[in-house]
Amino acid sequence: MRTLLNALAVASTLTAISAIASAQTAREGGATPYIEIKNEPPPRLIVDPPLAEGLPKGLVWIQYRAENVRISPVLSEGALKVSPRVGHLHITVDDLPWLWADTSNSNTIDIYGLPPGPHKVKIDLVDANHNLFPGQSKVVSFTMPNWNGHH
Repeated sequence: MRTLLNALAVASTLTAISAIASAQTAREGGATPYIEIKNEPPPRLIVDPPLAEGLPKGLVWIQYRAENVRISPVLSEGALKVSPRVGHLHITVDDLPWLWADTSNSNTIDIYGLPPGPHKVKIDLVDANHNLFPGQSKVVSFTMPNWNGHH
């Protein structure tokens, strides 16, 4: 019985030490919407190349992360005054004359069915009134393999 209690005490202590070592504050995940942020740092868009696992299936998965802006379906002139700031993505494929807005904050753009060959996807981080945040446009180029039209 004493061995079992000692083992439980050790396990409990190790769990507590592990939790403390990996602890983060909630504030590290982002600001509260209840307090205005003075002098917010500029928004930043980070974009990775497409995930290789999807391409042979006709799928383009492009992961992204936005810093210092919340991706949200909050739009209009009034939303420009929100703190923490909000925005969304504009996504254009192969310089087509149209785009779509992504307000989902899913961290992955998902495109299916592009024909084999070279392609590019332009990702713009924009404010709630669709204006590009300065310098926050990224282009991802890739070649879609012959994927036989089904996934």
